[in-house]
Amino acid sequence: MTASAADHAACAAILRRSGSSFALPIALLPQAKRQGTTALYAFCRVVDDLVDDARDRDTAATGLADFEAATAAVLAGRPVDDPVLRAVADTVRRYGIPERCLDEILAGVRMDLDHSRYETPAELELYCSRVASAVGVAAIHVWGFTDPAAVAVAHDCGVAFQLTNILRDVPEDLDRGRIYLPLGDFAACGCTAAELVEGRIGPAFTRLAALQVQRAGERFRRAAALDRLLTTDGRLVFRAMFGVYRALFGTVRRAGARIFTARVRGGKPRLVAAAAATLACGPRIWR
Repeated sequence: MTASAADHAACAAILRRSGSSFALPIALLPQAKRQGTTALYAFCRVVDDLVDDARDRDTAATGLADFEAATAAVLAGRPVDDPVLRAVADTVRRYGIPERCLDEILAGVRMDLDHSRYETPAELELYCSRVASAVGVAAIHVWGFTDPAAVAVAHDCGVAFQLTNILRDVPEDLDRGRIYLPLGDFAACGCTAAELVEGRIGPAFTRLAALQVQRAGERFRRAAALDRLLTTDGRLVFRAMFGVYRALFGTVRRAGARIFTARVRGGKPRLVAAAAATLACGPRIWR
């Protein structure tokens, strides 16, 4: 099944409405790769919204199950009514994306139905690998890579970006009843998740923030190697995305324990400037 221009237009509309910081980097790609990457973004946005916007867990579970079934159908070549699924299936076939990437993305979103807490960094990494690293691995198949080692580095990049999202969105996630920071880290730093929920942010939370930043920073350092493993098209879009997320992560790092009381905002001009600088200079890592 080949996706129509209307199918890809529907995906582009989802990206446009989202206001995502990914829109500018994606625009750097040639048309066919831009359409493929936008289809991946739209797939992720739709499945995220099925869970985040549902009125209750049962509604979310039913919607996700239906979407999973439709995804399996379209990948098997059967007709579906969803333009996003037609576009993403066309992208999977055109660029040889492993179908397990979509399976992992769906499994990661399903974790949000059943997990509101994570005990260890390993448990959190599994979640990050599904909702973010699987997207990165799928994306580099569209962009083009020159070395199979890029797959493992794309995993690190996905974890770096998702950890940044988690640190940016702590209060927002709390409103949904979710705490993504490993509970073992709270204990190690001398604070508790209950204190976070109650808004009792004492000095120990400065240590907790620093630990999370250290862990995410190591993933950014590993992810920088992806720059030399991609084709020219891939390198450009990666640099722009890396620049945006590195700038956002820098804002998180400077905020310290304030991440627990207010959502971190990078500021669009600052993020655009960071993307432009990284395009020119490559993904240099801060000291």
